[in-house]
Amino acid sequence: MKYFSVTIINRGKRETMGLRAEDKKEAHFLAKVKFSGVILKVIESSPPIDQQFKAFKDNLTKNFKKKKIKQDALIAAIRQMAVMTNAGISIHDTLYEIADSTEDKRLKQVFSKIGEDINAGLSMSQSVENFRYELGNLTLAMVQLGEKTGNMAEALYDLATMLEEIRSNFIKFKKAMAYPRNVMIAMAVAFTILISYVVPEFKKIFEELGAELPLPTQILLALEVAVNQYGMYFLVIIIAAFVSIRFTINHYTHVRYKFHQLLLRLIIIKKLIHYGTLNRFMLVFSALVHAGIPIADSLDAAIDMIDNLPLKAKLKTVRSAVEKGNTLNQGLKDTGLFENMIIQMVAAGEQSGQLDAMMEKVTEYYKMKFDGIIDGLSEAIEPVILFFIAGMILLLALGIFLPMWDMGKAVNN
Repeated sequence: MKYFSVTIINRGKRETMGLRAEDKKEAHFLAKVKFSGVILKVIESSPPIDQQFKAFKDNLTKNFKKKKIKQDALIAAIRQMAVMTNAGISIHDTLYEIADSTEDKRLKQVFSKIGEDINAGLSMSQSVENFRYELGNLTLAMVQLGEKTGNMAEALYDLATMLEEIRSNFIKFKKAMAYPRNVMIAMAVAFTILISYVVPEFKKIFEELGAELPLPTQILLALEVAVNQYGMYFLVIIIAAFVSIRFTINHYTHVRYKFHQLLLRLIIIKKLIHYGTLNRFMLVFSALVHAGIPIADSLDAAIDMIDNLPLKAKLKTVRSAVEKGNTLNQGLKDTGLFENMIIQMVAAGEQSGQLDAMMEKVTEYYKMKFDGIIDGLSEAIEPVILFFIAGMILLLALGIFLPMWDMGKAVNN
């Protein structure tokens, strides 16, 4: 945004104030709202040194301070907004009331600033646009929907319902992954303890034996040396590699695209991502179509909710196809992501003029598929876990007992 100097006469005194705006017209409007007195002139200028330094400091640290609002707090706040708005309370007062009552600091800051922006003359969607990262694309889309239809309360109710559904899916995934994750952590801890404290005791015996050790024992002894002598170095390298990879994925789109492609090739994960993505896409798209939003705009909002870049790129072709005059079902078919049954259902909905009702059924179908995958996730991962457990036990058993058997044979001979 540009910086403007505003010269005013207030109570007989000439004063110069500063503000930021997109252009001179908006600066005039904001000056009338913010400042009392007679406005003499509004000119674009350079901000003072202290503000330049503050802006540089803010830009430098914004990535560290920027964080999303906790989903549970956001859902509760939006549900409260819907109730208060439906009761006839103004959006401005509603935002300030929620900001005062919430315990989430980031939510308090965001809602307070939105309230200030509305008081300054901005629309709610214009202010929410500035907090797209914290509130999410879906929140912005539904706020815009409320402004277009004139029924903000209903839009907020629908928004809270959709966010609750998305949150529910995330919690299901976390619960499904809790068991295999805990088992893997327990395995890693147990194996590390055995390598660190048990294997060294046998190492002394093996060294006294002086015989050639079998391969499993050599592997165990090599792991013992790696853990006890270089364990901290490995830990630092692993943490540094994790942080570097995560930073690269988050900040470089082409790297994130390749990473998402890799996820779509993993045996267990690919179906989860595929149906989870389509479930979220259809959930948002169906709700917007049902609310009377044009298909192209509904597609834009639904596609913005997609995290996986390869799937997002394919779904964007649907938007292009609709813009060119093609049918929605043909656009969905060309992506190769949807089953023939879904294409036929969408085509039937378009021909009968009941696309919104048909899209709700499609949403229910993908919700059922996604729930089925989540419910069977633990069973799918269990064989992999058992394979790793069996491998670790076999390595420990062979590594320790094979030399002992050789010792027994040598004594008997």
